[in-house]
Amino acid sequence: MAFTNDESSAAQTFSRKELQELVRSQLQGLLEQNNLQGAKALLVPVQPADIAEAIEGLPETMQAIAFRLLSKSGAIQVYEYLDTGVQQALIQELRRQDVLDIVDKMSPDDRVRLFDELPAKVVSRLLSQLSPEERGATALLLGYEPDTAGRIMTPEYVALEEAWDVAKALECIRSLASVSETIYYLYVTDAARRLTGILSLRSLVIAQPEQKIANVMVRDVVYVQTDTDQEEVARLIQRYDFLALPVVDAEQRLVGIITVDDVLDVLEAEATEDIYKLGGLETGDASYFQTNLLTVARRRVVWLFVLLITNTATSAVIRSQQDVLAQVVSLAAFIPLLIGTGGNVGAQSSTVVIRGLNTDEIRLSNAFGVIRREAIAGAFLGLMLGAVVLVWAYLLQGNLAVAIAVGVSLVSISILASLAGSALPFLFQTIGFDPALMSAPFITTFVDVLGVFIYLSVARLILRI
Repeated sequence: MAFTNDESSAAQTFSRKELQELVRSQLQGLLEQNNLQGAKALLVPVQPADIAEAIEGLPETMQAIAFRLLSKSGAIQVYEYLDTGVQQALIQELRRQDVLDIVDKMSPDDRVRLFDELPAKVVSRLLSQLSPEERGATALLLGYEPDTAGRIMTPEYVALEEAWDVAKALECIRSLASVSETIYYLYVTDAARRLTGILSLRSLVIAQPEQKIANVMVRDVVYVQTDTDQEEVARLIQRYDFLALPVVDAEQRLVGIITVDDVLDVLEAEATEDIYKLGGLETGDASYFQTNLLTVARRRVVWLFVLLITNTATSAVIRSQQDVLAQVVSLAAFIPLLIGTGGNVGAQSSTVVIRGLNTDEIRLSNAFGVIRREAIAGAFLGLMLGAVVLVWAYLLQGNLAVAIAVGVSLVSISILASLAGSALPFLFQTIGFDPALMSAPFITTFVDVLGVFIYLSVARLILRI
């Protein structure tokens, strides 16, 4: 962003987020005044990622105008950072040749990510108009299954041969650096393109010019297959602190690499998906404000219907114990407190287990130990919460028997909820269901039904009804 000398020192006191918002507000103000030259000058020194965020924050009618102010090279960089919904909208707004120029210059993995969101007819048209080289690279990635290493990799990498000397390798890097995703990791292949080794740019630079690549490379290479799940790819990069990971096909031929920036996108997408599933929601690719409210409601209603139907079991339990409630009406006042607390305890246990399963910290092999630990933790929680609730219930109702029933029930429900919250994710993973999606509604129903039954049974026993 353009600042005067007096403003530059003041700008340093702004956080990155505040500067981004400042760019967006100034850009919108200039566009509202139809000051296109000023808007163009404003964007010149701004980073592509920040420009993309500023454009996304503009009203839809201004997004295409702001994007057209960018230089051709700048537009290509900014377009890759834009949300897919905004990318699709710009395709509709821009002229066909403008769109083609941008899409053709995108990196293959970013292009495939865009194509995954576009209608099939638009993808076919754009694909047919790409240059032969880019069309081939894109078709290669589209041929792999979604959410696999092959789908998110890029074929733009530097490959060296074992027989080359260091001097020849450096010449190769100089010629390919501008079209490669990264040159910090260099991959060594044989005559059949099979991956045989790896070396860093640092190792190459400090080696003697006459040394052979075979003598400076590392033969123990960590790699993934094209059909490896993208979550496993992310775990490997995180585990080994790699900047990139090679991808090979069934014949061990090097076909691409996955860089850490792509993995960050995968981790964000997977974390978002898990959070949605824990809430019983369908995930969506479009951002919140770009999704119409009918679609928002449709994605949320499925599990709400399931819970609505299954919670009739809670009503059935309450109806079967009407004689207890009829004699001691004050018992009914504590039902929401008990099942609400039980649901929260179960949710905490399931969150810990599901997250552990996702990160491989927890495995099916140690399921019994995890369930036992959570049950003990539930007992401690129940004792602490039960003691507080016992005193509170007595102060509210003045009936010691009712207070004891509430306190004892809360201890039992907490243990039950911890058992359900830790055991159900293991059960669902064993039978092939997604633990994050299935656990939350079933834990809620399980705890509600058995919690009410335990509470009224304990009350009947203590009150001798």
